[in-house]
Amino acid sequence: MYMVYESGSSKGGIKMYISKEDLDWGIKLLSDMISIATVNPPGKNFDLFARYISNVLNDIGMFVDVVEVPRDVVEDICRECVGYPRYIVVGRAGFGKPVIQFNGHYDVVPAGSGWSYNPFKAVIYNGRVFGRGAVDMKGGIAAFIIAVKAFLSRYKEFRGSIEIALVPDEEIGGGSGSGYLVKYISKPDYAIIAEPSNSSSIWIGHKGALWGFIEVFGKQSHGSTPWRGVNAFEYMAKIATRFVEIYRNVLESRVSVYDYGVERGAMPTINIGGEVKGGVKINVVPGYYAFSFDRRVVPEENLDDVEKEIAEIVNRIATNYPEIQVKISITNRLNPALTKPESILVTKMRKAAKAVIGFEPKLTVCVGGLDLHYYIEQGVEAISYGPGPGENAHIVDEYILIDEIEKVANVYIAFLESMLLS
Repeated sequence: MYMVYESGSSKGGIKMYISKEDLDWGIKLLSDMISIATVNPPGKNFDLFARYISNVLNDIGMFVDVVEVPRDVVEDICRECVGYPRYIVVGRAGFGKPVIQFNGHYDVVPAGSGWSYNPFKAVIYNGRVFGRGAVDMKGGIAAFIIAVKAFLSRYKEFRGSIEIALVPDEEIGGGSGSGYLVKYISKPDYAIIAEPSNSSSIWIGHKGALWGFIEVFGKQSHGSTPWRGVNAFEYMAKIATRFVEIYRNVLESRVSVYDYGVERGAMPTINIGGEVKGGVKINVVPGYYAFSFDRRVVPEENLDDVEKEIAEIVNRIATNYPEIQVKISITNRLNPALTKPESILVTKMRKAAKAVIGFEPKLTVCVGGLDLHYYIEQGVEAISYGPGPGENAHIVDEYILIDEIEKVANVYIAFLESMLLS
């Protein structure tokens, strides 16, 4: 017989909804997911994960659909990924509205070197689960599957629907994951992405980004006769230095009204030189060089305005050097995203968290990019709230705290009760 802590009972200050048996089941689930090395790029073992997780969702009482993302969609985003099929797995329970969807990406970044353990064999030690993807974000997936399992076991009737969506490719931009999901498969009323915000914080949005290259065209010549050429590298260095001097002064005068968790996070930023392209050989005067820019955009800004702003500064600098050509190429556009703090989703999740952990989580905007914008662009209220510590994402010896999984799973259940039982 399924046993559950009664609503209102507590353990170490946490209001409990899930049993110890379900928590243990969830940690085993997390360990199994870590053992499926869903490394992206290129997208290994996605088929194995889809089969495994489909069985799990079936077992907890959900109807499951598995959709393969069209290969042309994948090719447009990641050419090296084409030979590795992508699958979106959606589990559903209940009927009608509201539709509440929990979203989790199952792809992980490469492990890298220097681990104390096998990164794809979970190690449980001192209240932590170690392994690649433990916190980013298979631990979040485990938390909401535990919660949905417990909710469905306890409540046979409720209004509305619960969805669990497991997506690929967040680590390469999300267009062939959450982007495809929301456009073509499921557009819920509310979405909770279980990225590792930590139980004490809700990400109500994220910064946007404009990526590109500033390209400098000179004239190639033999290295022994540099006077016959126009050295693109030298001019690139001058332009890059002046560009960042001007632009940083502009950006430091702007401050977003939202909380980003760190003081400097409230400002838009510019980073240059993450990638540099050009040059052919040591004895050749380079006729072409380019440097990258990474402009992070706060919700109060607009991507089109940012692109025009960059072009105006670069073109103004370039007029000082008529002997060269300068062009700007854009490689990626990510809209900033924001769900209003007073929205139904944010309000209900904060109240659920207070009922479980005793206080309302801080509302912050993530300084990095998330899949939230795919939902918000389609008019869906969406937040990120999941177990941490988030600072462990992508590191060597990545781990998640079991206590965080337990807290967040309990918050999810309290949230579902408030949305589907009242």
